Amino acid sequence: MTDFQKYIQRYLDQIPSGDWLGELKKSGEKTIGIYSNLTEEQSKFAYAEGKWTLKGLLLHLSDTERVFQYRILAFARGDQNNLPGFDENEYADRSFANERALASLLEEYRTVRKSSEILLENLAPSVLQNTGIASGNELSVETIGKLIVGHNYHHLAIIEERYLSKLGWM
Repeated sequence: MTDFQKYIQRYLDQIPSGDWLGELKKSGEKTIGIYSNLTEEQSKFAYAEGKWTLKGLLLHLSDTERVFQYRILAFARGDQNNLPGFDENEYADRSFANERALASLLEEYRTVRKSSEILLENLAPSVLQNTGIASGNELSVETIGKLIVGHNYHHLAIIEERYLSKLGWM
């Protein structure tokens, strides 16, 4: 297994069932549930110096999902262009997440997730195995869809372990 395959697998292993489209909805609902119960002050919390705030983490989820959506669309439509990678930390540094209202970030996440659901639920099954190159690595449409889910669950675990526990939620 290549380093890239190991990197991908750590996210795919986060998906709790074989119904990844169902888990797309569940992970979104869980994320919305947590963030809907945070105060504006709590959303500014970072568990350590130099780590993202909860607001920053939420916008990271939306940003990453948008990048994955584009890759899904491109590969599903047969685009053979090599798609660039992105640096999540550079995106976060330039996001101004902490200057935005939590309600605005949450609405953006809801909208991005709904867009993913519509995109993935309406793809012809025949295109799920279409592949393309992103960040120098070959990926299938289905794998990218699963990465949206696994990436979300990965960050939900971090939120519970490193953020909510220190905020006294757990």
